[in-house]
Amino acid sequence: MSGVRFRANTAQVATGTSAKTLCQVVAAANHRVLITEIEVAFEGVTSNDPPIQIEILKQTDAGTMTSLSPVKVNTGDVETLQTTAQHTATAEPTAGTVIRRTLVHPQAAYRLLLARENAIVVNGGERLGVKVLASVGIDAVVSLGGEE
Repeated sequence: MSGVRFRANTAQVATGTSAKTLCQVVAAANHRVLITEIEVAFEGVTSNDPPIQIEILKQTDAGTMTSLSPVKVNTGDVETLQTTAQHTATAEPTAGTVIRRTLVHPQAAYRLLLARENAIVVNGGERLGVKVLASVGIDAVVSLGGEE
C-alpha cells in the first residue's frame, strides 16, 4: 500500500424498483484496496415512503455497468491510481458475500466511516459493490473512499 487515498463518486443514479448496484470498486490484480468510507444519499420527497435496503457486498463479476474514474484525494500524489470503478448496473453483477445490510429512509443518507485498521479489504482483482433495493424509484448518489 502506498497510502494513496481516493474517492469514487457517482452522479445522480435512479434506483428503480429492482435490486440495483449503484457503484462498484475494482481492485487491480495483486493490489489490495482498503475501503474506509461509504456514503449513500437519497433524494426522497415523500415522508411515508418505505425504507430502502442498502447492501455492501463483494461481487464476483462486473455485470454491465458504466465506467467511473476514481479521483485522488490529494491531487499532489504522484502515484497512478490502480483502482477502477463502475456505476449504474444495467445487468446486475453476481453477488458474493454481503458485508453489511441496512435500511435507510428515502429522505436520509447512510454514512459508514471506518478506521484504517477496521477497513473493508478488497483483495487484488476483487470487487466491492453498493447495491440498493427500493420499492419506489428514487435518485441516489454514492461515494466510496479508500486507500491503495
